[in-house]
Amino acid sequence: MRLAAVGDNCMDVYDAIGEVYPGGNPVNVAVYFVRLGGVASYTGAVGTDSYGKLMVDALASKGVDTSHVHFLEGNTAVTHVELVNGERVFGDYDEGVLADFKLSEEDISFLCSHDMVVSGLWGKVEKDLRKIRARGIKVAFDAATRPDDPAAVTAIPDVNYLFFASDEGDTQTLRDKMREIYEKGPELVIATLGEQGSIVYNGSEYIKYGIVPCDVVDTMGAGDSYIAGFLKGLLEGKEIIECMKLGAYNASITLGYRGAW
Repeated sequence: MRLAAVGDNCMDVYDAIGEVYPGGNPVNVAVYFVRLGGVASYTGAVGTDSYGKLMVDALASKGVDTSHVHFLEGNTAVTHVELVNGERVFGDYDEGVLADFKLSEEDISFLCSHDMVVSGLWGKVEKDLRKIRARGIKVAFDAATRPDDPAAVTAIPDVNYLFFASDEGDTQTLRDKMREIYEKGPELVIATLGEQGSIVYNGSEYIKYGIVPCDVVDTMGAGDSYIAGFLKGLLEGKEIIECMKLGAYNASITLGYRGAW
């Protein structure tokens, strides 16, 4: 089972405590997928600053294939983060060299050598997903809390598995949104609901699962951990509820320490 993560990365800078951690949605998913015993690569762009080398070295140390990370002249993306009662609060974001990131045809061929490709809202690859899915490769996409964002709207018809996060709980409004998204093309629509667990719509039913209780230190990366666990379950041919359990288990590990990984 080989997962290709592609898109954004950033250094999460906790200014108040003077700590810096590598992160970013597809980067995190790759690391968490390997943590569960899978094989993963990351394709994206980092800067020629010290953070760029730190990002690549950190990924390699976790067993992620970094052969298709591009070093572009400039700064690696940075997100400033505060911790408020264990919840991460995002401050200023500097996109850095990601503003100029584009996939080459060779990158796309590399991605298609995997069993599945995953990206997200800020990955700048939403227009390339159609090419990947057309080659028979399963595609997953994380729309974060913004399934109506233009990048997500572009991606949705070309993905198999669409993830997004909501803090409103299991409401009729949420279910209607999941159905609306499903009707645009994905095989599964997965909504993560924080401490209320998750819900999946497969076109005929809504499937719910709760959480794995744990002591919460930092919520950074919890949603990405869920995605990695869920996708690993899918690649292993597990039933949807088992994929949800694996996602919740993986998230519980990440919640127990500071930083994404």
